[in-house]
Amino acid sequence: MATRPKGLGLCLLAGFTLTVLLQCKIHSASAREIDTRASLERFISHKQEVRKRAAGANALVSSTASIESKPAPQPIRKPGSAKGPYYVDFRARTAASWGHAFVWFGKTSERAVEVAGLTPAGDTVPYVLGHLMWVPSETGASYGDLDPQYLTASYRVYLNEPDAKRVFAYIKKLQANSPVWNAETTNCTAFIGSIAEFMGLKVPHRWQRPEEYVNNLKAMNSGRQIVRLSSEQ
Repeated sequence: MATRPKGLGLCLLAGFTLTVLLQCKIHSASAREIDTRASLERFISHKQEVRKRAAGANALVSSTASIESKPAPQPIRKPGSAKGPYYVDFRARTAASWGHAFVWFGKTSERAVEVAGLTPAGDTVPYVLGHLMWVPSETGASYGDLDPQYLTASYRVYLNEPDAKRVFAYIKKLQANSPVWNAETTNCTAFIGSIAEFMGLKVPHRWQRPEEYVNNLKAMNSGRQIVRLSSEQ
C-alpha cells in the first residue's frame, strides 16, 4: 500500500514538471514570435521611410534639374529702347553777349567728354571784328563749356558704336576745316548745325540765339533721343 502512493506522487511530480516545461516553452516561443513580429514591423517601417526619403530626394532632384534645364528668362526690350553707348550733346551756355553753342561728345560709361565749338580766337577785339569780317577761330573747349552753372539748353542724342565713329570723325574733320569765325555766317550755331545735319537731324536757321537754337533743334526733332545713320551718310 505504501508503494502505490509513492508511485502516484512521482507521476504527479513528473506531470507538474512537464506542464511547467511546456508553459516555459510556450512563453519562450511567444516571446520569440513577438520579438520577430516587432523586428519585422521595424524593418517594414524602415523600408517605408527609406522609400519616402528616396522619393522626396528624387522629386527634389527632378525639380532642380527641371529648373536648371530651362533657359533663364531674357529681359524684354522694346524696339528702340536701347539708347546706345555713345552720345552727342548739343548745348548752349551764357556768355558776355549772345551766348555760345557747342557740343559734348563721348561714351556714356566714361566721365571724360570732348568739346567742339566755333569761337573767335582771342578776347574782345577778335569778337568785335568778327561782326565785320572773318577772324581766326578756335574749335575746342572755351571758357564755361564744362561748367553746369552756365548751361541754358541741352539736347542729347545717342548712337551705337559704328555710327559714333563716323560722327566723331566728322566732328574732328569739321574742327580741322573751320579756321575762321564770323558772327553772321560761320558762327557757333552754324557749326553745331552742320553736325546735326550730318546725323540726319532737322535743323533750324542759324540766326538765333544759341539757347533758342538748341531748344528749337530739339523741338523740330520731337525730342528724338536715338540716331541711326543711313548707309549713304
